[in-house]
Amino acid sequence: MSELGTVVVTGGASGLGAAVAQGIAERGGTPVVLDLNEPCDGFAFERVDLAHAREAEATVNRVAERYGGLDAVVTAAGVDSCGRIEDVDPEKWDRVVAVNLIGTAAVVRAALPHLERASGRIVTVASTLGLRALSDATAYCASKFGVVGFSRALAVETAGRVGVTCLVPGGMQTAFFDGRDEQYKPPPDAKLAPPEQVAETVLFALTRSDGTEIRELVVCPSVEPSWP
Repeated sequence: MSELGTVVVTGGASGLGAAVAQGIAERGGTPVVLDLNEPCDGFAFERVDLAHAREAEATVNRVAERYGGLDAVVTAAGVDSCGRIEDVDPEKWDRVVAVNLIGTAAVVRAALPHLERASGRIVTVASTLGLRALSDATAYCASKFGVVGFSRALAVETAGRVGVTCLVPGGMQTAFFDGRDEQYKPPPDAKLAPPEQVAETVLFALTRSDGTEIRELVVCPSVEPSWP
């Protein structure tokens, strides 16, 4: 089983990202959180808006220089803006794609030379809505379908040099749904996965032996309505 080393975790201040960062620390690794908000657990932190790709790249390079390289990246940051495409503010629609897809690519692009030197690993975070379309979610579906395609192409491009896993989670018990109109929130009886359980699958992917890859992982409650 591989050692974790230094791992960049985008969106590591809350939700799945926070659970991943905690899991990395518990296994002796060093999580470095990239987020707009500071994590409450005291992990190393860089404030960055992933909607600004060049800023994200510069931040990753700064972290790599400080820690003498990188061993893995987990791109758990994600945002949404629900509604019909004609009703969603265009700036908010664009931001969903900028953070979820372009931000993911920017972080990976900057990290890649460092990861190649370490024979490191990348875990991208898509969604079941990256495989299945849903009304009133054009921005989110576009971004997460893009993450799936990006991850598959990246795995081919870096085969044998860097490990690439695409995580496809269903609904989770996080603050992701806070602030939405009621019609876009899970119903009170919705079965959502604890982020800690989903984070365990990320740690599983990060700690595979060299030469063995987990290319895609679908993780959701057994009664997940968005899967298959």
